[in-house]
Amino acid sequence: MLPRGRPRALGAAALLLLLILIGFLLFGGDLACERREPRGPGSFPCALTPRVPPDGDPSVGHPGHNRSDCAPLLPPSHKCELLHVAIVCAGHNSSRDVITLVKSMLFYRKNPLHLHLVTDAVARNILEMLFHTWMVPAVRVSFYDADELKPQVSWIPNKHYSGLYGLMKLVLPGALPSDLARVIVLDTDVTFASDIAELWALFAHFSDEQVIGLVENQSDWYLGNLWRNHRPWPALGRGFNTGVILLRLDRLRQVGWEQMWKLTATQELLTLPATSLADQDIFNAVIKGHPGLVQPLPCIWNVQLSDHTLAERCYSEAADLKVIHWNSPRKLRVKNKHVEFFRNFYLTFLEYDGNLLRRSLFGCPSQPPPEAEQPWPFSPRPPQLQQALAQLREEDACFEFRQQQLTVHRVHLTFLPHEPPPPRPHDVTLVAQLSVDRLQMLEALCRHWPGPMSLALYLTDAEAQQFLHFVEASAVLSARQDVAYHVVYREGPLYPINRLRNVALAQARTPYVFLSDIDFLPSYSLYDYLRASIEQLQLGSGRKAALVVPAFETLHYHFSFPSSKAELLALLDTGSLYTFRYHEWPWGYAPTDYARWREAQAPYRVQWAADYEPYVVVPRDCPRYDPRFVGFGWNKVAHLVELDAQEYELLVLPEAFTIHLPHTPSPDISRFRSSPTYRDCLQALKDEFHQDLSRHYGAAALKYLTAWQQPRGPS
Repeated sequence: MLPRGRPRALGAAALLLLLILIGFLLFGGDLACERREPRGPGSFPCALTPRVPPDGDPSVGHPGHNRSDCAPLLPPSHKCELLHVAIVCAGHNSSRDVITLVKSMLFYRKNPLHLHLVTDAVARNILEMLFHTWMVPAVRVSFYDADELKPQVSWIPNKHYSGLYGLMKLVLPGALPSDLARVIVLDTDVTFASDIAELWALFAHFSDEQVIGLVENQSDWYLGNLWRNHRPWPALGRGFNTGVILLRLDRLRQVGWEQMWKLTATQELLTLPATSLADQDIFNAVIKGHPGLVQPLPCIWNVQLSDHTLAERCYSEAADLKVIHWNSPRKLRVKNKHVEFFRNFYLTFLEYDGNLLRRSLFGCPSQPPPEAEQPWPFSPRPPQLQQALAQLREEDACFEFRQQQLTVHRVHLTFLPHEPPPPRPHDVTLVAQLSVDRLQMLEALCRHWPGPMSLALYLTDAEAQQFLHFVEASAVLSARQDVAYHVVYREGPLYPINRLRNVALAQARTPYVFLSDIDFLPSYSLYDYLRASIEQLQLGSGRKAALVVPAFETLHYHFSFPSSKAELLALLDTGSLYTFRYHEWPWGYAPTDYARWREAQAPYRVQWAADYEPYVVVPRDCPRYDPRFVGFGWNKVAHLVELDAQEYELLVLPEAFTIHLPHTPSPDISRFRSSPTYRDCLQALKDEFHQDLSRHYGAAALKYLTAWQQPRGPS
């Protein structure tokens, strides 16, 4: 008779053998994995690259083709290790792509990042302002001038739509700091679906000879069988895609990378007319001659959605995807039966609120790690701002006003392609601001004002995409390259009207600006008339003047816009037009002296008066608007006080006019009318403005303080 414990022991042993057998069938049964050559110190365990059979037929060969379940076990990176990322970016559209890419990185990242951006002047202007105002903790940004690198690649004929910028990844080992040893290089059209630290960890699997980490190209392009007479550059097998690259910069410099790729490109261009896929062709030609340089990466780190992609062999069996690459010229419109899935994933980050990514890394300093020698240029909130925010009290009735004043909004300059106007000595830019509910005003404004415009739009990330589609669908708007649209991303409950005006004003590129509002339409001839008036009045000779454009309004949604002053006066006499705010706020515009304007044949001077807030034309370097005034009330009044205090003449133009069109009240004006607390807070802002005025101008400020204390008649 067997001992009592023996059956249990035999049963446990049998169960263990069964589990081992199942494990062998599931994970060890891929004989292709077993038959591979012995792994060196830099090799990944088992199959790393997509297992695509040589004939490209997914139904032939091993049942585990293209699987990523043999992906390496990643050594964890240090929690606060600084990860370096390089991106080449040029132009307006590419800058928007970079932002979506960065959002996806920030969403998953747990490490500090140092972004190395190779940019042209346009992209640098956009991205420098964006990161400066984004203030993401533990993100450092360095810029490199793409124009300085162009001579190194301009000799290479390239048919790819990326132009010279598509070749610049070749020169990164020489362009980036000499003490930088490792960097991840990314195309602007990739989207992360995981923590970039996992990609960085793959550096640990490089052998001593390997210098480049790449994912296999997921198409038949380099096999040369896509069409008759298709002749690609040489490549190892299917070749590799360079949308995601791991570079050991220190080793590349040691092996003479610059001489290596230039010699290879020169030799191949003896028989090939140009590169078709930019730097990717040259990288592959080098790897063809030096296969030991490359470390293949798992397919999940560069899922390529090109026109002829075989990526489904990777993602159909992968447990999860890491990086999506929109490497078709069609981008989101690429033909792919799963494109809706990938498009929705991309749109998640495209429309994601970037303000939510201003989150600190727990346990990591917001300032640079010890190895960073240069200053941390885009640190989180400055200490003064942090201290001011900490002093706010939520029980304060004006808490919203105080908080909005201290909010630093993300700013995306020239959101759409823009051509600055050629320099003209008397040119004028129309400056205005708007939110998404005023987009319908843009087409009419473009018809009325043929000159340059600088417009600040207060939008959410999702609304910014709506605006983009709105412009693309409009023949009128899409034809205007002289209109600069600057997106200020929405944050906080109150409309930061003067901050928006300052953004638009700062980006004007002409000597003079017409400070208007989006719900006004200028007369059809105003642009030409203003330029002629500036020249006639000799404002360029140092004369400080603010040219007043008389404002009118109509209560009719549909009316015939006057083509001349005579027609306007006729509409005024019949009651179809009124002087602006005549019924609600007469003090704001009465000093223009409309009775005199009716008969005027020449510009005439008027004096400042309390609460006067006309629309004016001034030099571009005029005083900025006071950003403390948010929401509704006194935002233009305070600005005109500054103009008067700095001794600007107020000259009313006799043939100029602009007309306000009716619209639904804004949320801020509704709150002003209905909330005594709102009005009390506005009064508090006025009192603070008075105090600052006295400190700045001393006795000269008594003029304004006295005028505001005078009794008023009923409105």
